[in-house]
Amino acid sequence: MTDPRTLATRLDEAIRTAHATTQLTSEVPLSLADAYAVQRAGVDLRSRRDDPPVGMKLGFTSTAKAAQMGVFDVIAGVLTAGMRVADGGTADLPLIHPRIEPELAFLVGDGVHGGDLTTAVVAVAPAAEIIDSRYRNFSFTLEDVVADNASAAAFAIGPWQDFTAARALDLGNLGVVLEVDGTVVQAGSTAAILGHPLRALEVCARMVREHGFVLPAGSVVLAGAATAAVPLTAGAVVEASVTGLGRVTVRAAS
Repeated sequence: MTDPRTLATRLDEAIRTAHATTQLTSEVPLSLADAYAVQRAGVDLRSRRDDPPVGMKLGFTSTAKAAQMGVFDVIAGVLTAGMRVADGGTADLPLIHPRIEPELAFLVGDGVHGGDLTTAVVAVAPAAEIIDSRYRNFSFTLEDVVADNASAAAFAIGPWQDFTAARALDLGNLGVVLEVDGTVVQAGSTAAILGHPLRALEVCARMVREHGFVLPAGSVVLAGAATAAVPLTAGAVVEASVTGLGRVTVRAAS
């Protein structure tokens, strides 16, 4: 395989310039392990620009989302500080063809080293994630999207709720609504996240063990989309709400 840093630099350039590139696998063979090596190299490039990791995200946890993308396996990526958008804030980032989706976010209270992540979580919140594949036509293989840090671009988190209290709500079947400029564009349930969003924590723990992800205290985990993603257009105001947990709002730059 080509040196992971070389491939990561190419994807990093696409992120910084908002110019799509061709799929890596159209030019070089990549195993899943290779793809995660490229992802780690890309995260290292961001860290060197004072954009350190602050958590991780899962992708393709929703059947609807997986079918939309033509990929059928759960993947993971790294969230960095520069991706964070304040609740009600503006996502003013260089983006190629952004989409947005509603999620659940978990807050890690204690560092995780591969054990039971559920026992380390202290809070949960509604979240919205902006994804933005760096490949042309938003088209990729599983290995391509893993190398591209699971299409991570930006995220916003609503008010945190105590995890123990929130579990009394039955996190496995809460209504989820995504609105754009006041119009409902997607509706679903947290059950779409692997059947129950707590299963996402089990997957994250496995990713920590198998692929070297790091989740120190204070990390954020995005559990995965509860509905299919929708295009994020310039100037749009997007609100994601989860029954019993509240809502989060993101504005797209004009």
